[in-house]
Amino acid sequence: MFDRQLRLVSTRILTPLVRGPLASANPSALTVLGGVMGVAAAGAAARSSFLLALGLWLANRLIDGLDGLVARSNGGGSDAGGYLDMTVDVAVYALLPLGVAAGVDQDHRWVAAALLLASFYFNTITWTYLSSIQEKWGRGAAATAESTAITMPVGLVEGAETIVFFTFMLSVPSLATATMFAMAALVTFGATYRFVAGWRQIQ
Repeated sequence: MFDRQLRLVSTRILTPLVRGPLASANPSALTVLGGVMGVAAAGAAARSSFLLALGLWLANRLIDGLDGLVARSNGGGSDAGGYLDMTVDVAVYALLPLGVAAGVDQDHRWVAAALLLASFYFNTITWTYLSSIQEKWGRGAAATAESTAITMPVGLVEGAETIVFFTFMLSVPSLATATMFAMAALVTFGATYRFVAGWRQIQ
């Protein structure tokens, strides 16, 4: 919900790193490194090492904020880089709830994790398909001056909210099941609203 505004803030904060020590970094290598951190976070959570998982998750998010900036500072992002970045992000988003579910001992934890992952799949199709239509019609990222590889239709739960929910899950694992149920409900509501609005838009 706040991703577009927060990208402007994060860009200002991270630009000195991109123009300094990371000036010659390979953006795809950063994406893969971030993915490794995310998968490691899920693994740590599955072993109930939640403090380590939290650190790895935050490292994943930091690197995810850097790879696109590095790509653009080196002459512009590529379709391949954007595709890699989105695929890695979705993989990490899918694995982390499973890791948390394995690492906590609560009733219904697997139901909560399954519902959350199902909501992610539903959410993904509502924004990616709408995004492809907007790009096809010339209303995509280039037309709206977005900093992402493709246009990102606004949703109730976006990257910023996901960071908050996942960070809370890792910080307070005793409430992980309730947190996953709550997040799944909000993701589903937002995706449904986006679908209805998008359907009306393309009629």
